[in-house]
Amino acid sequence: MAAAQSAGTPRIRRLSSMDASRGDLISGPTVLVPPKQLMATLGDANETAMSFERAKMHLEEATTSSEEVTPRSSSPVNAAQQAAPTDQYAFAFDIDGVLIRGGKPIPAAVEAMKVLNGENPYGIKVPYIFLTNGGGKTEEERCIDLSKQLEIEVSTGQFICGHTPMREMAERYQTVLVVGGEGEKCREVAEGYGFKDVVTPGDIIKAKQDVTPFRKLTEDEWKNSRDRDFSKIKIDAIFVFADSRDWAGDQQIILDLLMSKNGQLGTRSETFDEGPPVYFSHNDIVWSTSHEHVRIGMGALRASLETLFKAVSGKELKTTAFGKPQLGTFSFATRLLQQWRKDVYGIDKPPQTVYFVGDTPESDIQGTNAFNDSELSDCNWYSILVKTGVYQDGTIPRFPPKKCVQDVLEAVRFGMQREFVRAMKEKVSGDADEEEKKAAEAALEDEADIDD
Repeated sequence: MAAAQSAGTPRIRRLSSMDASRGDLISGPTVLVPPKQLMATLGDANETAMSFERAKMHLEEATTSSEEVTPRSSSPVNAAQQAAPTDQYAFAFDIDGVLIRGGKPIPAAVEAMKVLNGENPYGIKVPYIFLTNGGGKTEEERCIDLSKQLEIEVSTGQFICGHTPMREMAERYQTVLVVGGEGEKCREVAEGYGFKDVVTPGDIIKAKQDVTPFRKLTEDEWKNSRDRDFSKIKIDAIFVFADSRDWAGDQQIILDLLMSKNGQLGTRSETFDEGPPVYFSHNDIVWSTSHEHVRIGMGALRASLETLFKAVSGKELKTTAFGKPQLGTFSFATRLLQQWRKDVYGIDKPPQTVYFVGDTPESDIQGTNAFNDSELSDCNWYSILVKTGVYQDGTIPRFPPKKCVQDVLEAVRFGMQREFVRAMKEKVSGDADEEEKKAAEAALEDEADIDD
């Protein structure tokens, strides 16, 4: 039942409002789209190829270790290897709650990857990328983890996390405070991005222990934190790369800097508007873990910080968030997907449709729909909401998706079937000869009704 994939549906653009009110702080903090100049630009093909090689090297190292790793999906070998890539559409996936939950793969996710990689009745491979708000590790480390979990090989060339676009800001700021994550991971990520002088909350607490009255560094934290003389250091910007492990201590340090004179710790501004800018890698209020109920995330920290700053200073705090649902992040993802398709499959044009599969209406679905409606998108972004993560079945999503399904496998099958039906309908109504039209009509009869 293999068939050429094509789509000719005319693009319809609609107006939508992205304005946020103060009331959004209760259900979700204000969404700010980062300035265009702050968003990352995609590297050239050579840089992407180098990233592929680095990821491959790490994957080979990981699979030769003593840790038992499940073999990557390759069965049936002949069908998957002979499958040709489609140039008409692609998929993009959120990770937590869609593919992974509590560090373990959702069973349907492993099967979904096999289907995309050629084990399907259409005889094709479908390009795909991963777009997650999560972070706290390098992209290479995340790709290694995801490769093991999904039993496939994931390259950095098809992966974006919340703080990926921040790498382009390394030339803008000299000394930065990086917050969140475990141990020294976020410092390592920031230095890997090219930030010249990276400070952590641990460095500040080590220099002046009473800066956080209720937090004391562990032995390992003391050893890994660096000795710094903060009387001679000016913090130029604050980056929250990953979820904070100590809200009270981190917020105290951030507030000290926001109320300082030009990022100088120990000083106080008379106007409370001289502090460094604050950037968050994403804006998710909640996220899906192994717990039966969703847990609060970085967006909640952002809302808390903005409220605290106003309570202490009497002024509004303006912060910037990356990640979903920011339109710039989806624009970045589009460029990454186009580069990935070109480098791996030789497809040098954007797909007509990108199916984005997510579990959070407030970030995944809101961002997909808004980007599709914007003039930034040169292809159709189609939102699919799954019921395996944040979204709870039976509730009314704040931002309705174009399609709601049980899990990621159903999402993949829906998208592929929808594209097949569209291709067959075009063939029936197009310039194909009678034999081809009859074959297309017969193929359509074998397919279930599809919601368009």
